Amino acid sequence: MLLLLARDTLGIGGVGREVDLYHHWYAQFAHGTFPIGDATWQYPPGAGLVIMSPGLLPWLTYFQAFVALSLLADAVIALALARADSARLTHGAWVWVCGLPLLLHLPLARYDVQTTALAVLALLALGARSTATRRLGGALAGIGAMVKVWPVLTLIGTPRGRTAREAWTAAAVAALALLGTLALVFSGPLGFLRQQGGRGIQIESLFGTVLALAGAGGTWSGRVEFRYGAFEYVGPYVSTLGHLALLLTVIALGWLLLWRVRADRWTPATPLDAAFAAVLLFTATSRVISPQYMIWLLGLAAVCLTSRQTVMRPVALLLLPAAALSSLAYPVLYDEVIAGTTQGLAVMVVRNGLLLAAALLAARRLWTSTVTAPTE
Repeated sequence: MLLLLARDTLGIGGVGREVDLYHHWYAQFAHGTFPIGDATWQYPPGAGLVIMSPGLLPWLTYFQAFVALSLLADAVIALALARADSARLTHGAWVWVCGLPLLLHLPLARYDVQTTALAVLALLALGARSTATRRLGGALAGIGAMVKVWPVLTLIGTPRGRTAREAWTAAAVAALALLGTLALVFSGPLGFLRQQGGRGIQIESLFGTVLALAGAGGTWSGRVEFRYGAFEYVGPYVSTLGHLALLLTVIALGWLLLWRVRADRWTPATPLDAAFAAVLLFTATSRVISPQYMIWLLGLAAVCLTSRQTVMRPVALLLLPAAALSSLAYPVLYDEVIAGTTQGLAVMVVRNGLLLAAALLAARRLWTSTVTAPTE
């Protein structure tokens, strides 16, 4: 992975350019402001801490320090999973250690490994017997939510009652404390909301694949444009599909809340399985599926597999070929994906088909393993 990043010529190349963008933002943070008005800044304010963290290693260049901290986060995840896997009866650590390189050098040039570390540690801590450790897990989830939103979903499966109250309270307190601190030190911490709301249909999303298929069949006349730091589709029906994606995300949230109300069988693996299913559902219904999203899913799949009682083993196995295909899509064949060629389209159809299948299978297995069917 390090060798590929050093060369950075595979496929379309330039995977490491994202770190250059982080360095640009770092300079703005040094002047006491978030990247206000920057269309590429679409992250919650806690992301600023990750962007600024390479400053802790002043003897390295920004790029070297960022990669070093990414490797450190990777090691923390691997060690935490290995510790949870200490009985050698499950394979969570192996899923992470063998699955992450399927994404080639991408994980070392994105801040998603750091975010995934917060989510993994939060889930493992939430399952502890100690009240203090569970509160720590909630706090980590809250901090993770301020870094990239999705880690808040690690709380969706916390057992009802005192455990849930402790975890959610700790998460809220940690998130608000972090937001308040950043708001005192930097200007414009909530500016990202304006950029995020303007996002369209990214070419790698499930809805993007629908438009690509329609374009290949001659029934859609749109085009690809580089907007908000990504390639998106522009043209007829794009807005409609964007609203449909948001509606499906709301429906997915409603289903998760219904599951939480109806669930009556809880095992130690249920919080892990629920978090994994939730992130899969939100990924599948998103207008944007960037390749680094696979880092989140591999981390959550690995956590699930640290428990012998998980029902997500077949879902986790679906993610491994999906991760490999994601690397084919970007960076190896990204020119083909952008152009909508047969080869690029085939990769996206299979990859997104696997993600959709994984999301639906995860939802089904979570429901059937925790909700008792009504007796007639």
